[in-house]
Amino acid sequence: MIPCPPNSAAHCAEDLLWQGNYRLREGAEFTGFAEQFAHNSYLMSIAVRLDDAVPPGPPLALVYNEPHKPLPRRPMRQPTRARRPDPVTPSWLPTGSLAAPFDFCTHVRRLCIDVVARTPALQHIDASRLLFAATQARTGKAHGLQARVTPLRFHGGHLVRRRRGTVYQIQRYFVDGREILYVIALCLPRFLDLDFDEKLVTIFHELYHISPSFDGDLRRHGGRYSVHSHSQRAYDRHMAALSRAYLAGGPDPALHAFLRLNFAQLQRRHGSVVGVVVPRPRLIPVAAREFSKSAHGASLRAE
Repeated sequence: MIPCPPNSAAHCAEDLLWQGNYRLREGAEFTGFAEQFAHNSYLMSIAVRLDDAVPPGPPLALVYNEPHKPLPRRPMRQPTRARRPDPVTPSWLPTGSLAAPFDFCTHVRRLCIDVVARTPALQHIDASRLLFAATQARTGKAHGLQARVTPLRFHGGHLVRRRRGTVYQIQRYFVDGREILYVIALCLPRFLDLDFDEKLVTIFHELYHISPSFDGDLRRHGGRYSVHSHSQRAYDRHMAALSRAYLAGGPDPALHAFLRLNFAQLQRRHGSVVGVVVPRPRLIPVAAREFSKSAHGASLRAE
C-alpha cells in the first residue's frame, strides 16, 4: 500500500482537495464529484470515483513533440474594458521580428533561464523541465489571477497517491522527450499590464515556489502557511529583493525588454500576442494494473 502522509495544514496542499463538505440527496447514488482547489500558485482539477476502475477520460500523459505535435499556441485577446494602448510605443525596445506575432511564452522562457542561472536561490531549477503557458483573462479587470505554478508531483515527489482505496496519478506532461515537473501559467493580458517591477517580481514569486529538491512538489515552509510562509508581506519583500539583485547583476536588457511594454503595445507592434495554451493537469484515478504499468510498480518519485 502506498503510504499516505499524515494530515496537517503544514503537510501538503493537495490534502485540501479532500476537505470539502459534500452531501447527497437521500437515496441518491454517489457517482463521483469534481472539485478544484486553487490559489495564485496552485490549481489542479480532480475527479474521484468510489470504484477502482479507470473511467474513460483524460490520458495519463500528454505528449508534445516538434514538428509532429507541437505545443499549441493561441492568440490572446484583449477583453472588453481592458487597458488602452499608450500613446507612444517605444521603438527602441527589442521584442523580436515585427513581421511575426509576439511569442510570449518563448520570451518568458528565455528570461527565466537567465534568472535561474544568475540567482543562487533558484539554481536548483532545471528550466528545461518547466512548461511556460498562458491563460486568458476573462475580464479586463486589473485585479485577479496574475500567475500560478502547478506542481506535477505529490508531496515528496510522489507520482501517485492512494486515497480511500483508490490510487490517483497526476497527469504527466512530456515535451520533446523530456518530462515536465512544473507548469507555470501567466494570465494575459493582466500580467503584461502590470508595471515592469511587478512583472519581474511575479516571475520570481512563481519560480521560488518550486521545491529546493526540484522533485515536482512545491517549496514547503513551516507552520500553518506552508506555501507563502507565515507572512505574505515578508515573502513579497524577499521576492522584490531577489528581483533587484538580479537587475543589479547586469543581465542582457534584451531578455526583459518585453516586460517594459503592456499587452496592447505588444499587440499593436506585432499584430497579435500568442501563448502556449495547454489543459490543466488533472488527478486521474488509476486501476492497480494501470498503476503498475505507468509507475513501474513502485516508482513514486520524479525520475
